[in-house]
Amino acid sequence: MSFLLKDPVAVLDYSIDWGSQYLTDGDLLAESEWTVEPDEPDGVAVVGSDFDAASTTVKAAGGSPGKLYKLVNRVTTAMGRTDERSIVLRVENR
Repeated sequence: MSFLLKDPVAVLDYSIDWGSQYLTDGDLLAESEWTVEPDEPDGVAVVGSDFDAASTTVKAAGGSPGKLYKLVNRVTTAMGRTDERSIVLRVENR
């Protein structure tokens, strides 16, 4: 499993490019929702998000050092398809 490192005090943006790998010709993103697993007090929190026709971005804050968190992005396309992708973060004091 690969993961990205995040300091517990950092507030960082993470993105998924849906257009180049996952969307079929002519389809666009219509909805995007981000969640965190595990959802716990003092864990990583979603503090903002955005999306356009082909990519999604989440702004993540917090987290407990030494723990792994999964940022899960669930999207719905204009053609009614749904899919999920995840970004795994390891929180470490840096």
